[in-house]
Amino acid sequence: MTTYSGQIVDIENREIFPGTITVERGRITEVKESQGGPHYILPGFIDAHVHIESSLLVPQEFARIAVVHGTVASVSDPHEIANVVGIPGIKYMVYDALMSPFKFWFGAPSCVPATTFETAGATIGPEGVAECFDLGKLKYLSEMMNYPGVLHDDPVVWDKIEEAHLRHLPIDGHAPGLMGEEIKRYAAAGITTDHESFRLDEALGKIKCGMKIAIREGSAAKNYEALHSLLDTHPGMCMFCSDDKHCNELVEGHINELVVRSIAKGHNLFNILQVACLNPVLHYRLPVGLLREKDPADFIIVNNLKEFHVLETYINGRCVAKEGKTLINRLPVGKINNFGATPKEPDDFLVKASGKSMRVIVALDGQLVTKSEVIEAKIDPYGYIVPDIRHDVLKIAVVNRYKDEPPAMAFVKNFGIERGALASSVAHDSHNIIAIGVTDNDICKAVNLVIRHKGGLACVVDGEERVLALPVAGLMSDDDGYIVAKEYEELEHFVKIKLRPTLTSPFMTMSFLALLVIPELKLSDKGLFDVTKFAFTPLSF
Repeated sequence: MTTYSGQIVDIENREIFPGTITVERGRITEVKESQGGPHYILPGFIDAHVHIESSLLVPQEFARIAVVHGTVASVSDPHEIANVVGIPGIKYMVYDALMSPFKFWFGAPSCVPATTFETAGATIGPEGVAECFDLGKLKYLSEMMNYPGVLHDDPVVWDKIEEAHLRHLPIDGHAPGLMGEEIKRYAAAGITTDHESFRLDEALGKIKCGMKIAIREGSAAKNYEALHSLLDTHPGMCMFCSDDKHCNELVEGHINELVVRSIAKGHNLFNILQVACLNPVLHYRLPVGLLREKDPADFIIVNNLKEFHVLETYINGRCVAKEGKTLINRLPVGKINNFGATPKEPDDFLVKASGKSMRVIVALDGQLVTKSEVIEAKIDPYGYIVPDIRHDVLKIAVVNRYKDEPPAMAFVKNFGIERGALASSVAHDSHNIIAIGVTDNDICKAVNLVIRHKGGLACVVDGEERVLALPVAGLMSDDDGYIVAKEYEELEHFVKIKLRPTLTSPFMTMSFLALLVIPELKLSDKGLFDVTKFAFTPLSF
């Protein structure tokens, strides 16, 4: 039996009182008023929607870092690895997570692949979703990205939804920009959350339909500034999430950063903590304690309610982090992968012109959405379209990683680089190889670096080559999370010094340029895709 004294923050009853909590065998046996102490005791933070794979870390390594910032649980969608290796990949995530005391709450991926317009490493149909649920470890249907399938009554989509309804499980949404009658119909399918809102009116429309809004602040998509007013107007309908967060940023902070920012903006303390700690537990029925008697002893101790410096983090009564240091030990990490591509040649990346005009993907900093623009193509004397550095137009390629096929080619704006190339096997959601660069030689070298390591992030410039290997499904490292964060930081620093991109997180932004369920224009391994029409579109004309 252990006791902890401090200022107890009771989020449900919206009060703070000096008191003591007693913990026995991992559960809280008593909460009572007493003299207390100077520090504050409150429930731990929860990331309400995250793809662990995007941290470049396996679950146990993600947990070792997250607990330092007071996060005790996450609602995790394993669809990244599922798109690469299918159900065995989901099992990999679940069983690696079991090596950690952290409370991972995994869902069954609803969109593997995300669309039929790309090549993935696996397909999970309604029977596969049922198999996932029958594992007994998956507790909700992960984000239903195929909102056109919901709206147009795709029978496969609806069969997956029905598998969740049969088990009375929550269904996560994914509906960027959806409004009006369409969002009403989407929500009517029983879809209860959305993390893709990037405008306030959009979020309010979804809330009106009964959907909870997960306010996202990740490495690429940053929607907090647009949506934070919801903390005071609709605190019961919001949660915080990171969605996709690289390991170097995870080392710096997690959900705690949003709490501190919200306090600084003057939002009501209990509204903020309701969003950060309480709402995810209630919505997903998480086995996470809320400082009540008989609850699991999941809580954090912080210095004050302004800085929220996490002094200690407890999960099931076990101290898992103290004064900025993780207390979770590393355990052996297994590997799983699916990589069939062989090295390419520079000529594989040539683009023959079909006309004088072409469509260009316009990347947006801090957003997953892109714009589509028609410009005059720069054509060399041999009839090939080439990058136009003066107007910030670069080549982008998506290379099938599962089998040898010709690369799909297009052009992209707003990266701002004038030399070299980037490549990555992290390319949502099918995770083929994506590359952006100035010359075919550099693009080819960067792609081949990724192929050689069977997954990774690569940069080539002026004859120099750098790579961060990701041998677990081409998505994650098998190394210590803090080491991976340092290596990623060094790679990103190299990119920013040598290539001077204009984007805050060039690798993360690049990784979403192949995601065909986010408007407007994207590139899959099969060609240029107009998301607004949900159809392929010609590059040049």
